[in-house]
Amino acid sequence: MSGAMSNAAKKSLAGVFLISFAGAILFSTKAIIVKLAFHAGAADALTLLAFRMLFSLPFYLVAAWWGHRKQDNVRMTGRQWGYIILLGLLGYYFSSYFDFLGLQYISAGLERLILFLYPSIAVLINSFLFRQRINNTQRWALLLTYAGIGIAYFGELKIDIGNPDFYLGSILVFLCAITYAFYLAGTGRMIPMVGAAKFTTYSMLVATVAVLLHFFIRGIVRGSYPANLSGHGLWGYAVLLALVATVIPSFLLSAGMKRIGANNAAIVTSIGPVSTILQAHFILGDPIFAEQVAGTLLVIVGVLLIGWQGRETLQ
Repeated sequence: MSGAMSNAAKKSLAGVFLISFAGAILFSTKAIIVKLAFHAGAADALTLLAFRMLFSLPFYLVAAWWGHRKQDNVRMTGRQWGYIILLGLLGYYFSSYFDFLGLQYISAGLERLILFLYPSIAVLINSFLFRQRINNTQRWALLLTYAGIGIAYFGELKIDIGNPDFYLGSILVFLCAITYAFYLAGTGRMIPMVGAAKFTTYSMLVATVAVLLHFFIRGIVRGSYPANLSGHGLWGYAVLLALVATVIPSFLLSAGMKRIGANNAAIVTSIGPVSTILQAHFILGDPIFAEQVAGTLLVIVGVLLIGWQGRETLQ
């Protein structure tokens, strides 16, 4: 009987890991969809981001309403609301905007690698702001991660040497990684107080309002909005970004975190850079080169070390 229960538990756990894995794969499609939209001339970065958030909005409104009507729902304090607004702006407004801007100038594979620096940056933020000591394992993780980025970056630079905006795109995506790392560092303190689902939902709603305000204010300042908002497949790309690359994976990963923990879920998402590089190769026609493969492996090992260290700390 216990053996049967053990097998059922293992199958259930494997299913949860598959759910998290699927969420990570879907998240990794974001850069590919954005690059396809840019290639098609569908929209500029802000317009595409605004439509992505607009189509995501109904789902997060329903999630907020559903959470609010639960009997165990606890009203948040003014201070907690302040932190959610700040972290929502950092994690889903500034970070997403920098990311979309950067993708105009660099490849999807390099974008994902630079963006994947956020766990190591979060370690540094926790060290400097919250006085959390960096141990030897984390030092090795940081070394491997940045060495991997360096190898892949210079390999990409040799291929994309004619791109005048290569460094600008790299800096923008690096700013995306930094702002998201601040968001990640804040989540570790907010989620135990308000819950993961509520925190994610309200953070997304804050960012959505900010992005839409940015879009409308830009239109007012310019005296016009982008022409032909229904052309070049904009709505189709926006729906794909909203559902396939945002709403569905966020709920899949949230479900995975509940069962296997945030650190194990983060380890599963290490498949992200590999998935993006393969998709970029087969869908966008981007080349795969030795420095990229070597750098990606080093980055993934570094992130896995950070996640493994987090799991040991919890134990």
